Amino acid sequence: MGTSKSSISPFSPWRRGRRIFRGALNSQTILLNHDLMKLLSPTSWTEYELLDSGNFEKLERFGKHILIRPEPQAIWEKSLSHDEWLTLAHAHFTREQKDNFRFGEDIKGGWKKYKAMPDSWDMTYHYGKLKLKLRLALTNFGHVGMFPEQGQNWNFIFDTINQWNIPDARILNLFAYTGAASVVAKAAGADVTHVDASRPGLNWANQNMQANQLSDIRWVHEDALKFVKREAKRGKKYNGIIMDPPPYGRGPEGEKWTLEEKLSELLSLSSQLLEEKNAFLILSMYAVGFSPLVGLNVAKTYFKNMEPEFGEFFLVSKQDKDLPMGTFLRFTY
Repeated sequence: MGTSKSSISPFSPWRRGRRIFRGALNSQTILLNHDLMKLLSPTSWTEYELLDSGNFEKLERFGKHILIRPEPQAIWEKSLSHDEWLTLAHAHFTREQKDNFRFGEDIKGGWKKYKAMPDSWDMTYHYGKLKLKLRLALTNFGHVGMFPEQGQNWNFIFDTINQWNIPDARILNLFAYTGAASVVAKAAGADVTHVDASRPGLNWANQNMQANQLSDIRWVHEDALKFVKREAKRGKKYNGIIMDPPPYGRGPEGEKWTLEEKLSELLSLSSQLLEEKNAFLILSMYAVGFSPLVGLNVAKTYFKNMEPEFGEFFLVSKQDKDLPMGTFLRFTY
């Protein structure tokens, strides 16, 4: 039977010129208007596991320690029982509200330990020649200092910088948190500028740099948008720009950041900073309700010749309920 216009169902994958291969979901790739929307999960971890999720929480293993933490996207039921979670867990972070995203530091709650464990410990991440050591800790807002889904971006950064084979590639890391991506770029031989509005975050990132026997990352305690504006005025250029902006936040001087209002300006300025060759950009966003197409469309406005890779990150669960962990967009020149 043919595929004439009159025979196409309004729900057909062929409708409106969008050819979507349903079977391609098995390879975690969807073909949409000739662009590849991908679902990517980190595959290099040996010290991290998502053991289960549900009822707005997740059960994770970080090295030898198993934690229960809030997760706003886990709206389904847990696979393991409540008692099984408590038997496995070393510590449990609870909070009063469930609508805070991962970057909020005003969360009311705290940790309850069920078994003896330190407040701070180290984890390692190996990918090819990359040997990364990270300090983790039980923070008072529920974070541990590392987002495991970002392993996909760490691999991309390390591979891309090494493939260039140019001395002192200049990398800018915005909203850089505890600096895992900064350390990876430095380990690949880059000249790294790390920008974050949190003084404790900068101190933590410095500890991660030192734990990896590295030095000379440039630390900048400033609002990311304000910094990028100044760099653009100075005519500065970078080979790589990494950004993981929060849904909302405040700069050191009270500067207000909201993703919906400021992302377009941030990418516009970033397009002025990025070199025309031997260059990459990475945009990660963890904002519930944001499609990967949001970042793609904003980036298309300012980066005309890019061939982007974009989609969603997720964490593979031991219980077959994989957990979405935000969107990503990245490309190289």
